[in-house]
Amino acid sequence: MTTRRLDALRTKLSSYRLDALLVTFLPHVRYLTGFSGSNGICIISKTGRVFLTDGRYRLQVREEVRGLRVMVTSDSLLKTAVQKGVFPKRGKIGFESQYLTVAELKNLKKLLPNVRWVPTSGLVESLATVKDNTEIALIKKAVAITDTVFAKLLRIIKPGVRELEVAAEITYLHRMEGAEADAFEPIVASGKRGALPHARASGKKIAGGELVTIDMGGRYQGYHSDLTRTVAVGTPSAKARRIYQVVSDAQQLAIDAAGSGISGKALDAVARTYIKKRGYGKYFNHSLGHGLGLQIHEQPRVSVLSKDTLVSGNVVTIEPGVYIPGVGGVRIEDDVVIRNGYCEVLNTAPKELMIL
Repeated sequence: MTTRRLDALRTKLSSYRLDALLVTFLPHVRYLTGFSGSNGICIISKTGRVFLTDGRYRLQVREEVRGLRVMVTSDSLLKTAVQKGVFPKRGKIGFESQYLTVAELKNLKKLLPNVRWVPTSGLVESLATVKDNTEIALIKKAVAITDTVFAKLLRIIKPGVRELEVAAEITYLHRMEGAEADAFEPIVASGKRGALPHARASGKKIAGGELVTIDMGGRYQGYHSDLTRTVAVGTPSAKARRIYQVVSDAQQLAIDAAGSGISGKALDAVARTYIKKRGYGKYFNHSLGHGLGLQIHEQPRVSVLSKDTLVSGNVVTIEPGVYIPGVGGVRIEDDVVIRNGYCEVLNTAPKELMIL
C-alpha cells in the first residue's frame, strides 16, 4: 500500500520537476510510511526513499514502516539527513511550505547551499484526498464506533446532567468501544449555548425543554469519524422543531446532490440556499463540510470559498446548522463517501428529532 503511494508521489515529483521532496507533516508522513509516532520525516527522491526518526521508535518502525530505508538517530532528523547524504547535494528539493519552520529552512539552506529549495503545497494532499478501499474500511470502523457511542450516550442525557458529564462519557465510551482516542474535544451545547457552533462543554446543567447539540468523533488506526446530532430533552418548542426540520431538510438535499463532479462551493450552496429561503440564512455561519481521513479536517473543502471538485473516493462531512443567539442551535452531521454520481452515507445514527 505504501509502495503504491510512494510511486504515485514520485510521479508527481517528475511532473513538478523536483529532484526530491521533504515531508515533515506527521499525517503526511503516516500516509506515506505507516509511521504513527510523534517524530519522523521522510525524503522521497528519484533514486531513493528514506524515513528518519529517533531512538524511541526503534522497535515501532520495524512493525510499521515498509518500503523505505529507515534511519534512527539521536540527533536532529534534518541534520542527520544532511550528514548522511540523504538529500541530493544540488538540484531542486521541494518542502511542505505550510509545515517547515522558517528556522529549519534557513538551516537547510546553510547546510546545502547548492540546492534550490522549492515551497510546495498540496502534493501529498492531492493523493491522500482520494481514499482507497483500506482507508474507507478504517473510516467506516471509526464511524461505527462513534454511532455506537451515540446510542449508548442517550441514556445519560437528562435534566440535571452537566454538559461536562456528557463529554466525559463520550471520551470514556469511545475508548471502551475500541477507538484510540477522541478525534477532537467533544462539543456538548445545551439550550442557548447551542447557538455557539464550537461550544466547549461547560458546567451548565441540561434543563427540560432544551435542545442539546453533540458533536463528537473517534480515531481508529489513525482514521477519524465526525458525527453531530441534536436531541431534545423533554418537549421542544414549536420554533425548535421548525429549525430542526429546516436543517434536516437542508442536509438531505445536500446528500442527494453530492457525487463526483460537483464542486465543494456548489454543494455548499445547495444547503445554504435552502436555509436562506426558509429565513435562517444569516444563522448558518460555517461551511457545509470538510474532508475526513488521517486528519479530522482535510481536503476537499465544502464551503463558499472552496476551489475543490469532489471526486470518487473522497470522504467528506455534510453538516448544515442554524444558530440563533439567545435561542439555541441545531446541527446535523454525517460522514459520506463520494461515489460516481452519488454519495454513500456512513453513519447509521438516527436523524429524526429524538425527544429524550
